[in-house]
Amino acid sequence: MKKTIETKTHKETFSLDEVAKQANGSVLMQVGGSIVLATICSDFASSSLGDFLPLTVQYIEKSYAAGKIPSGFFKRESRPSEFETLTSRIIDRTLRPLFPKGFYYPTQITVLVLSSDKQTDLQTLALNAASAALFVSNIPISQPACAVRIGRVHGNLCLNPDTATLNQSTLDLFVSGVHDNLLMIEMRSIAQGDKTSEIPENELMEILDFAKNEIAQKSALYVQNLAPYAKQKVQIALYNDINSPEIYDFIAQNYREPVYTALQAMAKSERASELTAVLESILADAHVVAQGWERESVDAMLQKYKKHAVRAMILDSKKRADGRGLRDVRAIDIHTNFLPCVHSSVLFTRGQTQALVTATIGSDSDAQSYELLSDKMGQKEHFMLHYNFPPFCVGEVGSIGSPGRRELGHGNLARRALEPSLVSKDAQTVRIVSEILESNGSSSMASVCGGSLALAAAGIPIHGLIAGVAMGLVTEDENYAILTDIMGLEDHDGDMDFKVAGSRNGITALQMDIKLGGLRMHILNEALLQAKEARDMILDIMENACKEIVLNDQILPSTLIFSIPPSKMVDVIGQAGKTIREIIEKFSVAIDLNKEIGEIKLIGSNKNDVNAAKDYIQTLVAGSAKPLVKELYNVGEQYMGKVKKIMQFGAFVELPKGQDGLVHISKITKKRGESIAQYLNEGQSVSVKITSLENNKIELNLVDS
Repeated sequence: MKKTIETKTHKETFSLDEVAKQANGSVLMQVGGSIVLATICSDFASSSLGDFLPLTVQYIEKSYAAGKIPSGFFKRESRPSEFETLTSRIIDRTLRPLFPKGFYYPTQITVLVLSSDKQTDLQTLALNAASAALFVSNIPISQPACAVRIGRVHGNLCLNPDTATLNQSTLDLFVSGVHDNLLMIEMRSIAQGDKTSEIPENELMEILDFAKNEIAQKSALYVQNLAPYAKQKVQIALYNDINSPEIYDFIAQNYREPVYTALQAMAKSERASELTAVLESILADAHVVAQGWERESVDAMLQKYKKHAVRAMILDSKKRADGRGLRDVRAIDIHTNFLPCVHSSVLFTRGQTQALVTATIGSDSDAQSYELLSDKMGQKEHFMLHYNFPPFCVGEVGSIGSPGRRELGHGNLARRALEPSLVSKDAQTVRIVSEILESNGSSSMASVCGGSLALAAAGIPIHGLIAGVAMGLVTEDENYAILTDIMGLEDHDGDMDFKVAGSRNGITALQMDIKLGGLRMHILNEALLQAKEARDMILDIMENACKEIVLNDQILPSTLIFSIPPSKMVDVIGQAGKTIREIIEKFSVAIDLNKEIGEIKLIGSNKNDVNAAKDYIQTLVAGSAKPLVKELYNVGEQYMGKVKKIMQFGAFVELPKGQDGLVHISKITKKRGESIAQYLNEGQSVSVKITSLENNKIELNLVDS
């Protein structure tokens, strides 16, 4: 059965009950030339322990979808790319809130990209297909979610832009929701050229309102067109959060104070050891022993009561477990450039969350190579941010391996937040690494703050500092409280995780996940303004720390970019690359050339060497038109010079009048294979004779003393 839905921007064709028929629900969805298969499978024979939905989402791109064979040694798809992992997270974060409360059955969502026209937005397509498959399945889901992407080109909003349009946009806003409620937001500003691109809060609210209206219309279209084809919903048991009311009431009446005392301790750590001590006390209670209550049931009810206590404390007393008010930010401490051999380092501590953030500067060859399904050839990423979350940061035992979905997601958010602040993204390769040393909420935003300071501490040009803060929400009917700088306890037991990063001028990146069925716009607006208040306060502290930064000049690489006529590039490269190799060896620099525009990028660990290399290249280029060395020297002249540098191919000798000449190895050693060091040492004075001044290069012979 095929069903086509006309939207404002494109046609969406759904093939229902044609493929993957043994799944609980399946949809083959097509937009343009792109087709994805979304399937839903759930195991109703078993359920997870506790109040957790074991939902697994896998978004998988097939290379054949774009007419490609996988690159690398193994010619089949293997580990997921970062884009696939992040897309899986987006689908999970949108669809998880749709499941009914008490649905704890293992469920798997799989989305396969079968065809790609290289212009369709695959993330939007994948999420909408997965939502449609879930809606028409026999799983008790009553409403379909959908997603839209908003761009802004030349000040005009673009609904669901294609790949080419998005590349010109200053905004990338991905929003999902159901009817009038927003479920998830991913937003980043995109700098075009050397201009900043922050989005002020009031502008963002207008854009989100536009997105909400589009989602509402699209949700109605999905219900109208897909509901007639939905399977009959299965009748299954939904687990009650409080499945042992008697135990819950006993804990509430007899252990209220110990629970509240434990919460105050938990406010200083994500570990639940204090609550475990309360559990042991309850299990040892004579009444509990007499009733024969099982440990599992008592633990479950204790966790339920703990959640109630956290929320009641916030809503009723407007106080939090650590004593803060709703708008208070935890104490911040910053240390910069304390690692002597690192290009830049920042230790950023906010409450019980601590991030060690470093920045390393490299050359073009250090850039990260990657390839998207829509790419004809590989691309390079010159700005990287890697986020690590070792188990010791929350006091746990565990192995440290390759990054998981959480680490990739947090690192991607922090990278998106910082990237617009770079004055020139591709001028040099920069790698930021955030090592989370302690975590009690908002470690990704600590990475943003530390990362921005690390850029400044490395002397990298930025438009301004970027700060981030995580916001929370607790609601009960019409009563709600918005929390600034949430800790782990509030993240776990709250209703929203809302991370906002930006400068004083506006927002550069935003991520929102809602655990409710949706979020009302006036609450979102209030949360944005409260986040700006906190961000400005954090920026005050960061700016003061920035004034105290002392650059590690002795180890900090220097980068110079300059241009020469493109036709002169051949003089820099030399025959078979001989000249450029000599420059690299002589001045210990890395050289990146853009032959089309005549741009030369020099990177070296010593600023003087980089400047000397630039002067040498400019003299070399000028000398190809006017032989400067012939105005200073004559062939046959003899001088006393100093051995400046010894290379594998010869020795550079510094001559009077400031020029260097080369004594080739064949003029130094007596036998093939001998080392120059057997005859010459750097700094040694030698007598030399000029044998050639061709091509503005001085060739020398040693003169026997």
